Amino acid sequence: MVALQIVGLVLAGLLAGEEFIVRYGVQPALRSLDDRSHIGARVALVRSLRIVVPALMLPTVLCAVAVLVAGGAGPGASLRWAGTGALVAFVLISFLGTVPINMKVVDWRADAPPPDWRATVLRWERLDGARSAAAIVAFVCFVAALAVQA
Repeated sequence: MVALQIVGLVLAGLLAGEEFIVRYGVQPALRSLDDRSHIGARVALVRSLRIVVPALMLPTVLCAVAVLVAGGAGPGASLRWAGTGALVAFVLISFLGTVPINMKVVDWRADAPPPDWRATVLRWERLDGARSAAAIVAFVCFVAALAVQA
């Protein structure tokens, strides 16, 4: 059980870290670019992160569920439930919000962006704020759950 929790904690930490950097590092940097560079960078990021994020998300969720089931009602159970709930929110926001936007963004051309590209980016950023918060909350809950057990 502890080994599974540690693996899950590492995965949740990587996911939260990736989300933190995109939200608070990459997004502000993109805003400082001219339109053409912004769009080109955003398309390139979507192309790479659409591989990286699911590769972290799926094993993180599976591990969280496995820990939740194996841990039962023991110490830290409420924190494990809260962390898993935050991961569910992360997945829902991703698949219902950011993923559909990313599917459009990947086809944008920097020299001919859609007329509503700025509004689309603003919507994505709002969703990403909630999504990154959910990933960070999940990680904090899982750290606290393991600490309670120790």
